Amino acid sequence: MSELITAELVDLDLSATTKDAAARSLAERMVAAHRVTDLDGFLADVAAREAQMPTGLDGGIGIPHCRSEHVNAPTLAFGRSGAGIDFGAADGPADLVFLIAAPAGADDDHLTILSGLARRLMDPEFTAALRAGTDPRAVAALIRGEEAPEEPEREQVETGKQEQAEAGTEAAGGTGAAESVPFRIVAVTSCPTGIAHTYMAAESLAAAGRAEGVEVTVETQGSAGFKKLDPAVVAAADAVIWAHDVEVREKARFRGKPLVDVGVKAGINRPAELIAEARRRAERGEIATASDSDKASGSGDGDGNGSGADHAHFGVRLRTYLMSGVSYMVPFVAAGGLLIALSFAIGGYEIASAKSVADHFVWGEADSWAALLNQIGSAAFGFLVPVLAGYIAYGMADRPALVPGFVGGAIALTVNAGFLGGLVAGLLAGAVVMAVQRVPVHATLRGIMPVLVIPLIASAVAGFLMFIVVGKPIASLQNALTDWLNGLSGSNAVILGVVLGLMMCFDMGGPLNKVAYAFAVGGLADPTPGSLKVMAAVMAAGMVPPLAMALATTVRRRLFTKTERENGRAAWVLGASFITEGAIPFAAADPLRVIPSVMAGGAVTGALSMAFGATLRAPHGGVFVVPLIGEPFLYLLAIAAGTLVATALVVLLKGARRTAPEAAGDAGADGSRVTVAA
Repeated sequence: MSELITAELVDLDLSATTKDAAARSLAERMVAAHRVTDLDGFLADVAAREAQMPTGLDGGIGIPHCRSEHVNAPTLAFGRSGAGIDFGAADGPADLVFLIAAPAGADDDHLTILSGLARRLMDPEFTAALRAGTDPRAVAALIRGEEAPEEPEREQVETGKQEQAEAGTEAAGGTGAAESVPFRIVAVTSCPTGIAHTYMAAESLAAAGRAEGVEVTVETQGSAGFKKLDPAVVAAADAVIWAHDVEVREKARFRGKPLVDVGVKAGINRPAELIAEARRRAERGEIATASDSDKASGSGDGDGNGSGADHAHFGVRLRTYLMSGVSYMVPFVAAGGLLIALSFAIGGYEIASAKSVADHFVWGEADSWAALLNQIGSAAFGFLVPVLAGYIAYGMADRPALVPGFVGGAIALTVNAGFLGGLVAGLLAGAVVMAVQRVPVHATLRGIMPVLVIPLIASAVAGFLMFIVVGKPIASLQNALTDWLNGLSGSNAVILGVVLGLMMCFDMGGPLNKVAYAFAVGGLADPTPGSLKVMAAVMAAGMVPPLAMALATTVRRRLFTKTERENGRAAWVLGASFITEGAIPFAAADPLRVIPSVMAGGAVTGALSMAFGATLRAPHGGVFVVPLIGEPFLYLLAIAAGTLVATALVVLLKGARRTAPEAAGDAGADGSRVTVAA
């Protein structure tokens, strides 16, 4: 196993002043060490991860990190900055910067090492040694743990009872007045990437527990593995803390315990407060179910004040549930839609009515192969609504909700309720399971509840509601929506195109973008002329942000940093491929100028696409599926028009900002510049 970090990957005099520049400087060392194969592709993945949540931590630490297909070996690069670099931490800039690169399929051994580093960053002595180091070789060895070998990494960060008793004795002034049985907490930590924040939060909670005389056992649901807490430990716990940014797995284990539910960064930055809140809730007897967090805080760095009933918190949870369903549905959309699109390219649109290839298939006929692709793609498309409903329910109530969710989604197809029916079925199934989970049951029944009783009852109730109560009204609404889309013309179509374009470009891969995309692909399950126009407008608008930034960095190079110009070259391919996220690095660096500009361009493109009557049968592919587009020339013209509008606006706004810096002669020979706030 190659060394995670070497002296060549250490920069003790990091000159970068921005997080993008710092990531590029350290990534270049990874490229030179043959650990990263594509610099721009890797940096785009780092920027996309950074856009999800800032990676700055209290104590002057920045840990940009990601999984990327452009990484061929797990690698760590370290930079020390004299001036400090803003990574979004509450206490200010970071002087210690760790760039963590993990392959898309990284092995557990390397990821365990990375998780160990994350824990060590919570040790003040370790960070002090990093700040004092003068030799890159010695610093690399220190990071590898060679100077002070540590115990093997564990999936569960545990504090022993004897340590707790001693800590309690010290807290009581050495009088021996500590409780014989300490207060016990079980915790779960997780973050989107599962590399750093997960394990830092675990170590932070464990350390705070030792200081407070509290026994804390943490389950890390990260990339280095997932080992469940001992059921006996969970049963004996007095309270539960979830510090997570992705769904906690197997939540039912924690049912009936006082719960504090916060984001993973709260676990890192405020562990003592979370422990104190858990004790208060236990003393007040507040009991939360395992399937919801109504009595806990919400997400992000919430303070856990029990504000779960407010509308804002409900909206956050509802969005999470819907995005869970959409994220699992998208692979079915991509695979099925592209197979269907390819079949049309080979055999024409009439291939959709071909006989079953199970009975009629001729090896040497192109039409037979086209029919095969079409029927495979159609089979994948048949899962769209059930998968959407099933994983919405899963996001709400974990595995017991999968069966009723899938059943409800299948019934939505049976009653012709379509995509809207799937949304409602998933929410209904999840709500029913959450309600059943709240019913007290005898201990002898708990073992069969999640695998038999809950799926049985919830499936029956969700099925009854979909067949008898809400299915037909939703089907009527779906038909009305379909008729409305088919009848769109003139100004109505243009207005819809504007709205879809704005949604696609506002957050570039975020919730609004996903809602617009899900609305479009839902129509492909039962395509009509109107739904095909919507799909075309959505994809066209989604291509505008990266294409506009690529063009802007080409025509007005001096308005952008060297890093941005290099990102601009990659954005040409990303935009042409309908990967809207290619514009995220630009939006993150200058949101007030970039986001309004690309939204305007997306609105123009969406409006023109609808006005031109362009249609699209493929859910993805960008310019590579132009042969499958109705009115292809006008469609490309709409994309070009929106790209030009967005480019002109971003150049105009950035040019106005640069007036003052240029007058002061800020632009250096290398293209660096001073950013002046608007």
